[in-house]
Amino acid sequence: MAGGKMPPRQKMIGMMYLVLTALLAMNVSKEIINAFVVMNTGLENTNNNTKNKNSIVYSAFEASLQNDEKKTRPFYNAAQTVKKSTEEMVKYIDHLKAEIKMHAQPMTEVTADTFQLRKIDKLDDYDTPTHFMVGSDPANVTGESKELKAKLINFKTILLSLLGPKDKAAIQASLEKGLYTGESFNQSEEKNVSWEWYNFYHLPLAAAIANLTKIQNDVRNSEGDVVNLLYKNVSAADFKFDTISAKVIASSNYVIQGEEYQADVFVAASSKTQNPVIILGDVDTITGVIKGPADSTSVKVVNGIGKYVTKDGKMGVNDWSGVIKVKAPDGSFKRYPFKSSYRLAPPSISVSPDKMNVFYLGVDNPVTISAAGFANDDIRPSASGASLSKSGKGYIVRPAAGAREASINVSATTKTGTKSLGSVKFRVKQIPTPLGMVAGKTGDDAMSKGELSLIGAVAAKLEGFDFDLPFPVISFDLTTVGSSGLLSTKSANGAILTADQKKMLSGAKGGQRFSFENMRVKMPDGTVRKVPGVTLKTK
Repeated sequence: MAGGKMPPRQKMIGMMYLVLTALLAMNVSKEIINAFVVMNTGLENTNNNTKNKNSIVYSAFEASLQNDEKKTRPFYNAAQTVKKSTEEMVKYIDHLKAEIKMHAQPMTEVTADTFQLRKIDKLDDYDTPTHFMVGSDPANVTGESKELKAKLINFKTILLSLLGPKDKAAIQASLEKGLYTGESFNQSEEKNVSWEWYNFYHLPLAAAIANLTKIQNDVRNSEGDVVNLLYKNVSAADFKFDTISAKVIASSNYVIQGEEYQADVFVAASSKTQNPVIILGDVDTITGVIKGPADSTSVKVVNGIGKYVTKDGKMGVNDWSGVIKVKAPDGSFKRYPFKSSYRLAPPSISVSPDKMNVFYLGVDNPVTISAAGFANDDIRPSASGASLSKSGKGYIVRPAAGAREASINVSATTKTGTKSLGSVKFRVKQIPTPLGMVAGKTGDDAMSKGELSLIGAVAAKLEGFDFDLPFPVISFDLTTVGSSGLLSTKSANGAILTADQKKMLSGAKGGQRFSFENMRVKMPDGTVRKVPGVTLKTK
């Protein structure tokens, strides 16, 4: 029998079946064999009752299909598949029962399908059902029970495939229990045996037939469990509400002049198969009655949701309101008033340089570009007098060589096409000239002889600038007045001191001045500039 909740009658039949099976294993008298005939009759009656109950659900499906085909059709089709698979399964088991009867007692006057179990003489025949259903060796099943087991497993698979994930999880354990096809413990063998062995090996004909009828009962119960779940999906989607409120959801409450304002107007628990009537006007929020002119054509309703589209409106806040009329089950209309507003504004854009209020030549100038009322993905910026490229969530601007001014032009993609939002101009300037730097010093400073001897290179740096830029030194001169009173100059290519320059510094005398001059650096734009030098004095 199917798992889960069972009516008392079903529980009683299951208990009686277990008791009879146990008594049979003890080789009890012929009265017990006859009891299986009674049990089989009871199971057949139960099967008919279950079939009738399931037919009520199928009838409910038919009614729902007539009332709302779009909503019901997927679940109805699934229920019909359950019905077809069940009937095929029951018919197949009827065929097995008829074959067993025929093998046990060939019939000439009536057919096997109508031959009643109580009219068979050999109800205690062990050999016929065992040979037909199992075969000679229960450990190697060759009889019909092998195919029956395969069909039951396939039947379960079909039922589960027709359910959604939530319903499948709720019923899977019950189906596995009700249509169990795994091993069971055999008391006489004192071990687990196969489903075929447990249910049909060395059982008298009366018990084997009752077993097959019980399996039909399990199939019918499983059918009922699944079709009831499917029908709950239909009834759950019915247009029933205990609380309902009007909702207005706009794609944006901030609208650029010339663009459309759009909003969805619907009942929170709306139905795609029942469209409400939406009327615009000055509405009384208590009674839902429109005061004054009413507009019943501006809001188009599709799949239960109203679409309100307008280009009209004054600058600033625009209020709008109306009522949603929903048809009740009794045919009357319920009114649900709503109010909303949107703000109409002129176009505005924002182009913000991330570093300063000018663009510099030769470097990446990061900017953030936005436009009020538009998503970033809808913005289409371009540049004049500069190149513009996307970088992460912002943009990079590189002014053209020789440009003194650059403009950022902003457009946006709208539902009606591309709209220009305006442009912003920026000054273009060269990067300031950096200062020479030696041992971290940029001006006249005094150093000890030991500190001078440690100097290995010169550099150039632009203090207080927002960009962290490199300024490679191309060449420089080191000049000093020696002990002879003569001016001595040594030159270097690059930033590294030459051996001669290091020798000059290592031989420094107290009060001697050293000038790092004629320092030339390469700028980010590729040009070469001469930068202010550095003079150091020996302590």
